Amino acid sequence: MEKQILHTDVLLIGAGIMSATLATLFKHLSPAYTVHIYERLGKVAGESSDAWNNAGTGHSALCELNYTPEREDGSIDTSKAIHIIEQFEVSKQFWSYLVEQGQLQDPAGFIRSTPHMSFVHGDNDVAYLRKRFEALQQYELYQGMQYSDDPAVIQEWIPLVMEGREQAEKTAATHMELGTDVNYGTLTRDLVHELQQQHNFKLHLEHEVKTLEQLRDGKWEVKIENLLTKETFHVTADFVFIGAGGGSLQLLQKSGIPEGREYGGFPVGGEWLVCKKPEIVNRHHAKVYGQASVGAPPMSVPHLDTRIIDGEKAILFGPFATFSTKFLKEGSYWDLLESVKYWNIVPLMRVGLENASLEKYLLEQLNLSFDDRIAALQVFYPNARGEDWELQKAGQRVQVIYNDPEKGGTLRFGTEVVAGSDGTIAALLGASPGASTAVSIMLDLLKTCFPDKINGAWKEKLQSMIPSYGTHLEGNPELCYRIRTWTSKTLQLDWQQPAIK
Repeated sequence: MEKQILHTDVLLIGAGIMSATLATLFKHLSPAYTVHIYERLGKVAGESSDAWNNAGTGHSALCELNYTPEREDGSIDTSKAIHIIEQFEVSKQFWSYLVEQGQLQDPAGFIRSTPHMSFVHGDNDVAYLRKRFEALQQYELYQGMQYSDDPAVIQEWIPLVMEGREQAEKTAATHMELGTDVNYGTLTRDLVHELQQQHNFKLHLEHEVKTLEQLRDGKWEVKIENLLTKETFHVTADFVFIGAGGGSLQLLQKSGIPEGREYGGFPVGGEWLVCKKPEIVNRHHAKVYGQASVGAPPMSVPHLDTRIIDGEKAILFGPFATFSTKFLKEGSYWDLLESVKYWNIVPLMRVGLENASLEKYLLEQLNLSFDDRIAALQVFYPNARGEDWELQKAGQRVQVIYNDPEKGGTLRFGTEVVAGSDGTIAALLGASPGASTAVSIMLDLLKTCFPDKINGAWKEKLQSMIPSYGTHLEGNPELCYRIRTWTSKTLQLDWQQPAIK
């Protein structure tokens, strides 16, 4: 019996924020494209994009101290922070455009103004935060940030963090009103719902991609199993995007492209301490980030985090690292073993040998009791009581390991696109800042895989959707002021940029 083969222009694997963003871009840039998303779960945004699995900070480098490391000479490296804050501004522009087009109906459903703060204690960290603040003041994108080492001022900003603290303890904080809380699960579902109104878009839930094979004509033939009926079928596509979160690495390996052989992965999970008691929750309105423990991965930077999920306000603290051999929260315990190939086993072993501090950190985290976690919370919130908090599982991430031609196996933090040389397939690997910079990441993917179109037929449309496209807000105060004023009004954010200097 001859196998039945369907065809689509674009095939996206995984129904998370990345696929939803890329599909939306395609629909605006080339409306005639047929676009199909295949998702193994029975719901949209069920893994990394889900609100409980994602920090939701709107990672904009306003408060995350790991984006502004201190150099050996004592100066502050601001390059990564500037890059990330520019990317988040691009995301806000795209969302604002969709709101104005009536394709995101309720911005308050997925984004809210929430101050972003950094908080430190002790002489060394206070000195570092002061230097960080001074270094960021040279940039237009950080105007409006406040610094204080006055306990009374910090108490006004974050009373829970200061109450019960020793008066002699040196503390400092920065405060940025521009910050937001973003529910990427809601945003993803809103984007997919709008896509489903288009005749040439199709969402397939409970469908799992089994194999990928490139044909002689350059198209990809993808074997897919319907998990409900257990039937398999084949789909050909001109372009394939693997946006399956922790599952992307194995699918990239199955594609057989040589670029996929440069990567391995190591899973890291997390848990939150969660408080929903109104008498506590209503006294904290900020996302407060501290310094990471030595050896901790960036996704494990501790924070006391105001969240509104499904209309319910809560405070989350963590994340605390966990370990599972699964690459997805709803994955298989065989994921890690199945990802180990002859071409990446040496880089994996080298990373294991050279990252003793990370391994020590993970072991310490795995041995924490509930009381130990409450003790860690009390560093941020001295009067915290265990009976007010519960432990909840967070998301699962895969830390990227890259086989560097010169250095061998190295850990890669952040997110990166891996594309085939002919531009017909691409995969997204990694974690934070991830969702917050999804629009910029997908634009980079389009530049890599569709260079002629993004520099030609698509360019004018992109500039209409993202007014700063092709330029930078930093160094252009008038454009920065205009863009932020527009996005704040459109997204219903209660913030106004300080007057231009």
